[in-house]
Amino acid sequence: MSIESGLPAGFNPDSFDVIIVGAGYAGTVCARRLAEACGMKVAVLERRDHIAGNAYDYEDEAGVLVHKYGPHIYHTTNDRVNQYLSRFTEWTNYQHKVLANIHGTLMPVPFNHTSLKLAFGEERGEALYQKLVATFGENKKVPIMELREKNDPDLAEVADFVYENVFLHYTMKQWGKTPDQIDPAVTGRVPVFVGDDDRYFPTAKYQGMPAEGYTKMFENMLNHDLISVYLNVDARDIMRVSTSQVFICDKPYQGEVIYSGALDELFGFDLGALPYRTVDMVFETLDEDQFQPVGTVNYTVSENFTRITEFKNMTGQKVPGKTTIMREYSRTYLPGVGETPYYVINEPENIELYKSYRERVAGVLNFHCVGRLAEYRYYDMDGVVASALDLSDDIIAAHN
Repeated sequence: MSIESGLPAGFNPDSFDVIIVGAGYAGTVCARRLAEACGMKVAVLERRDHIAGNAYDYEDEAGVLVHKYGPHIYHTTNDRVNQYLSRFTEWTNYQHKVLANIHGTLMPVPFNHTSLKLAFGEERGEALYQKLVATFGENKKVPIMELREKNDPDLAEVADFVYENVFLHYTMKQWGKTPDQIDPAVTGRVPVFVGDDDRYFPTAKYQGMPAEGYTKMFENMLNHDLISVYLNVDARDIMRVSTSQVFICDKPYQGEVIYSGALDELFGFDLGALPYRTVDMVFETLDEDQFQPVGTVNYTVSENFTRITEFKNMTGQKVPGKTTIMREYSRTYLPGVGETPYYVINEPENIELYKSYRERVAGVLNFHCVGRLAEYRYYDMDGVVASALDLSDDIIAAHN
């Protein structure tokens, strides 16, 4: 692997079998697989000054390993994804836990057996829990909207409390909308868990953090003699896509192009900008060993930020007398000014706009869209990896 800043003088795209736009999960997984499986020479073009996309981590001035673009918690049920990534990193045994600050009391999220007793008192909380067990069984995730639909006064009491204190205000801050305006796929991410497991991902088979950090894992993936990475390169400066062909450096390009950026940006937003939510992240280093008991505390009924992350609680790093926390402020994404689009707004008119952009490249046989932005989908990290593995399967099959 070579990593350079900018394109070298006389850069010739035809000397590469594959041009990949983006050095995040989608681009990096494809780069490694095509180099290994097909012996393809790969150029990865990355607009930022670093690899690893939004998973990028680094040590701050206090020596604390932080995630620049917000907390990234590895969890998956996908055997293939876990097996693939485990080639490039060891994992810690970190199990992510989230607490909600509800009027000053910290309660586990997803709302569970312990949360019920904290919210309603020992006796009433236990009775409500037993009703949940009788209705849904133990160790089950029940989406909040499904719970509200049950015609039972006890379950309605639980639903009303969780809806008001865990879901409603937090969702309004996160999305800038009322819950009835949010796609059910998003609301389903806020369940009640009928059980005692207080992990945020109780059903995830594989969980942890990369033992040496995410950036190191990406360095290991990109460490191949056939892969060249060019940072601080905006592909839009050298790439143009017609209805049937890709042009790079003003010449038709016959190799494979894997694009993980935003399609609306590639076409200059000429059909309109795809909407997202973005997040302003405010980091603060404190002169103490620990600020909060878990990695993430959600502020569901108070404050104008959504949550506080304390990175040492997730990485297990030992930095005596110092800790770094991060507050997140959600707001509308402004296109074309260098902001980071984090969350797709999955509404019908937005999906139709995306499809209009996607149709423009449908006839370009060597142009492949993959990843959260290029597919305009909400993906966890493992979902992006799975999509990249599937795409690279197809390309490998076509070339072998």
